[in-house]
Amino acid sequence: MRFKAALFDLDGTLLDTIRDLADSMNAVLERMGYPTHPLEAHKVFVGDGVESYVRRALPEDADEETVRRGMVMEQEEYGKRWDVATRPYDGVLEMLSALDDMGIPKAILSNKPDGFVKLTVEKLLPGCTFDIVQGVLPDVPKKPDPTAALDIAERLGARPDEVLFLGDSNTDMKTAVAAGMYGVGAVWGFRTPEELNENGARELANHPSDVPPIFSP
Repeated sequence: MRFKAALFDLDGTLLDTIRDLADSMNAVLERMGYPTHPLEAHKVFVGDGVESYVRRALPEDADEETVRRGMVMEQEEYGKRWDVATRPYDGVLEMLSALDDMGIPKAILSNKPDGFVKLTVEKLLPGCTFDIVQGVLPDVPKKPDPTAALDIAERLGARPDEVLFLGDSNTDMKTAVAAGMYGVGAVWGFRTPEELNENGARELANHPSDVPPIFSP
């Protein structure tokens, strides 16, 4: 095989989560008396963790106390509806099954809280096998810092250059570059092909079915 392991982002790569995220954040903004945003704007806001999402959605002059309150409310609102519209993208289950047939170890690395990532995968990707499912952990820098990605590669028994990193954002491609992994941009996700290329994507995948052939010699 060309690569010995696969590392995946979650939101915008395996799962289409944007409607539930946007509805939750817009509910927060309404509660706080601020304007809401269209769905497409939320695709740019997400990807770097809860705090960054809240900061980007709030007005630019929001103070730290407002950001803190927004983070608490976002967790409350998202907890009400995280699985209402969220589903795997078409072709994702078949892609994961094909990699299983090829004997490729698989892991997930997300910038969402770790416990929530595990719950989401358990409920919305049932029957899919992952060697490691990891979100943000205390004292571990979140993506694009490569620390967690490099640790996962070691635990999967692969050198960084033997790992294909599939993600949909600049954060994911920057992580792949920093870790020395082969970054593949998921064009079906939240961001544009231009963003993925500009941030170091080695290759673009237009559909999940494009991914398994990349592993072949």
